Amino acid sequence: MGELANCSRCGTVFVKTARDICPSCYKEEEQAFQVVYRFLRKRENREATMNEIIKATGVEEALIIEFVKTGRLRTSEFPKLAYPCERCGVAIVRGRFCASCIEQLKNDLKHHESHKQSESAANKPEAVYYSFDNE
Repeated sequence: MGELANCSRCGTVFVKTARDICPSCYKEEEQAFQVVYRFLRKRENREATMNEIIKATGVEEALIIEFVKTGRLRTSEFPKLAYPCERCGVAIVRGRFCASCIEQLKNDLKHHESHKQSESAANKPEAVYYSFDNE
């Protein structure tokens, strides 16, 4: 049995099953998907950019990005369907970050790890030996 939850889009209370949106928002989302998909299926629209799709269909950019991220719209079929990198905003076709941001994040993590290791080595106490006189 599902649990009660608030819809992440409209705030309505509903019985949550597999989705985090209520049935009415799900219907709206499905209708929006069908509008976008019908638009992109036409041969002349297959290379439409994000802005062209928004302008022609009236569907929100965030919703179209969600369709791409969840794999409902494939960038292999629609090559100019790109969305912004979450860090720098450059257009990407998969994932959350562009290649340069991924590389920069990796370098930052390596730098942080090496800094953390050198800091822990500097704070490591020297070995101390105690002796007891049993007299």
